[in-house]
Amino acid sequence: MRFNEKELVCLSRQPSEMAAELGMRGPKKGDVVKRRLVKLVVNFLFYFRIDEEEPIGALLLEQCRVEREDSQTFSIAFLDEAERKYLFECDSEEQCKEWTDSIIKASYEFMRRNLIFYRTEIHRLTGKDPLEQYGISDETRFQVNSGSQLMARDTSSL
Repeated sequence: MRFNEKELVCLSRQPSEMAAELGMRGPKKGDVVKRRLVKLVVNFLFYFRIDEEEPIGALLLEQCRVEREDSQTFSIAFLDEAERKYLFECDSEEQCKEWTDSIIKASYEFMRRNLIFYRTEIHRLTGKDPLEQYGISDETRFQVNSGSQLMARDTSSL
């Protein structure tokens, strides 16, 4: 996927859902844990050197798996490159839980699954499609794949 570097820098300066200094280890062999300012903005995880304003990198939080490694550590691995894993060390177990929950919920796929789940529930309860009034009820992105109903809680893979 291609991104305009200036637009990414601009996005990184937007208000974040979460931001903290975390230990971070990249996916390359020999990478060591370094303190980074990590910011979650929409579905991007930006990371910065502590004393700099421009990000040194960004992770698009789509098609990835977020896993707890231990009580204060979590990892992000992308489904098409499962062996490349980014590791993040938090200051507490509570902080680690907050980060993993927020990253899972930041995914477009998570939001799409929730929309489909609640659309189905509203239709079941009222008999009306809530998206019909917006003229988007037939769009493929709002359809359940393979005819099975997705549950909003099934989110360990994004």
